Amino acid sequence: MALYVHKYGGTSVGTVERIRHVADKIVQARRRGDDLVVVVSAMSGETDRLLGLAKQMQERPNPRELDVLLSTGEQVTIALLCMALEARDCPAVSYTGAQARILTDAAHTKARILDIDTAKIRRDLDRGRVVVVAGFQGVSEEGDITTLGRGGSDTTAVALAAALDADECRIYTDVDGVYTTDPRVEPKARRLDRITFEEMLEMASLGSKVLQIRAVEFAGKYNVPLRVLSTFDDGPGTLITYEEEDMEQALISGIAFNRDEAKLTVEGVPDRPGIAAAILGPVADANIEVDMIVQNVAEDDTTDFTFTVHRNDYPKALEILEGVREELNARKVTGDDCIVKVSLVGVGMRSHAGIASKMFRALAQEGINIRMISTSEIKISVVLDEKYLELAVRTLHDAFELDKAPA
Repeated sequence: MALYVHKYGGTSVGTVERIRHVADKIVQARRRGDDLVVVVSAMSGETDRLLGLAKQMQERPNPRELDVLLSTGEQVTIALLCMALEARDCPAVSYTGAQARILTDAAHTKARILDIDTAKIRRDLDRGRVVVVAGFQGVSEEGDITTLGRGGSDTTAVALAAALDADECRIYTDVDGVYTTDPRVEPKARRLDRITFEEMLEMASLGSKVLQIRAVEFAGKYNVPLRVLSTFDDGPGTLITYEEEDMEQALISGIAFNRDEAKLTVEGVPDRPGIAAAILGPVADANIEVDMIVQNVAEDDTTDFTFTVHRNDYPKALEILEGVREELNARKVTGDDCIVKVSLVGVGMRSHAGIASKMFRALAQEGINIRMISTSEIKISVVLDEKYLELAVRTLHDAFELDKAPA
């Protein structure tokens, strides 16, 4: 008998009717003979509603109490889903994160899972029950309720699948799989039958919102086969797994993009050891994450130092650099918060030369200027003016013929 972990997100359980629909899918799976552990999120909009209530009480809510409050959203869903299953003569039992013995560290609102005691869950599975677990939450060693951060239900599902040695972890959502790029930008985008953990991790980090990064990391670490499927439409979805030798591997698997980018440049700083640390140190001290970095050295022994940050951090980063400009002996500080990052992702890049030149040539033919470039073993990222985003994505999708399945 196969054991599957199903995860249903907020849109999948957003109304009573949708919870009933999920219950029907679970009953169908049980009739096929599958053992099931089901992880659910709060109903769509509920976490935001609870956050709003908290902020009416405190501008910066106490993290411990915030976790107590936010964890109630998933408790509503697990109880309603179990009621729907019982109404269909399908034995079910609900667990909060604490009842499921999901042990985490004590970092409230962004806790990490340390261990899961699966004994109770296994006993219920042996009794023929569907086990319904609240995602996004756990319990610290001190017995405090903790939450895992936004999107944490994906991580809960993958962690349970790893702990239970499940045959597959199935993430049900409002899309029917992972696509070569966002179909809203490129209508010819194609659903991928499979993609590697490595590629999915890059796609997630570069702006693809299908899966939470931590969940993909966890699945890759513990070799948990992940499948992304639609709650509302039947289909095979996309399997996320390790690269196999006999797997027909496309050159490029997908195009990811991120609109939330901003660029800062410190111009005319002395070209000397330690200047990068002097520039980025104050930025890091403000808890601002830096992404791409480019340094250009001029003939007069000065350098222009450029880096990107999340667009929300742009005003603060600009203020910091202006504050240390004289200390750096820099000519000026400039910035641009109307840029985007577009990336090609594919493990096939490892064994093929010429990907970058083909990418740059395709963009140049459309008059798209590249502002920055960054590469890794399976990724090439470029920074462009925001107005070129959709044109760039469609151009690259055509250039690499991503609408066609690998031969």
